[in-house]
Amino acid sequence: MADTETARDRLLRLLTSLTRHTPAGPPEPPSTVYQTSTMAALLDGVYDGDVTVAALLEHGDFGVGTFNGLDGEMVVLDGVCHRLRADGTVTPAADTDRTPFAAVTFFRPDATRHLSAPMTRHDVETVVDELAPSGNLIRAVRVDGHFSSVRTRTVAEQHRPYPPLVEATEGQAVAAFQDIDGTLVGFVTPEYEGGVSVPGYHLHFIDQAKQKGGHCFDFEITAGTVAVATAHEFHLSLPTSPEFLAARPPASFADQVRRAEGGSDQEG
Repeated sequence: MADTETARDRLLRLLTSLTRHTPAGPPEPPSTVYQTSTMAALLDGVYDGDVTVAALLEHGDFGVGTFNGLDGEMVVLDGVCHRLRADGTVTPAADTDRTPFAAVTFFRPDATRHLSAPMTRHDVETVVDELAPSGNLIRAVRVDGHFSSVRTRTVAEQHRPYPPLVEATEGQAVAAFQDIDGTLVGFVTPEYEGGVSVPGYHLHFIDQAKQKGGHCFDFEITAGTVAVATAHEFHLSLPTSPEFLAARPPASFADQVRRAEGGSDQEG
C-alpha cells in the first residue's frame, strides 16, 4: 500500500511526539535526551507527574530526576532506576512509580578519559569541557571511580499542599561520604534551556554497592574514568495536569535554581 501521509501530517505527528508522552514506541536514539516536565514547574511545586518509571525507561538507560511528592532522588544507571530517599535508603524503583521531573538518555559515550591523579569537581568539569567543548549541546556525564569525598543532599518527601521547591529543600538531608567507590550520573545543560531544564551541571551520586547516594553538589575523586555523550536532540514531554497548566515560572529563575539545586553558582 502506498504511503499517503502528507508533509503536514508528518509535521503534526512530530510536534505531538515532542509535547506529549506516549506510553509505547521505538526507543530514543543515543543522541537524544528525553525529559518529562520542566524545572520551572518543579520550582513552582508541581510534584506529581503521570509518567511511570517503566515508560521513562523506554526512553533511556541513564539519567536523573525525582519521584512524585519529591519522595527520593532518582538515579538511572545501566538501565536500572534507583530511588534514594532522605532517610539514607536506596531501593530499586517500581515500574509503576511515577515522576514529576526526570531526564534520561541511552548513554553511549563519545569520549572517555582515565583519571590517574586526584581531582576536584572543578578539575573534572575542565576534563568534560576538553572531551566535549561545546556548551550549546546537552552533555551526558558519567564519572566512575574512587572518591575521597562526596557531598550530597536528599529532599524529604513532601505532602499537599506542596510548598515551592526552595522551601522544600530547606529540610533536606545532607550527607558526606569519604573513601567510597561509586558513580556520578547527570547532565550539563546549556544556559539557554533555563526554565526547561537545570542549566549547568546536574549530578546525582550512587555508590558501587547501591546503598548510598543523593543529589551531588561537591566531590573529590582519587582515580577513575570520565565519559561524555553529546546529545543534539531533545524530546520534551509536557504534563497536562491542572497543576502543570496553572504553574507560573518564578520571576528569579536562576536564583531559585541555585538555592534549590545546590546553593552555589555551580549546579549539582
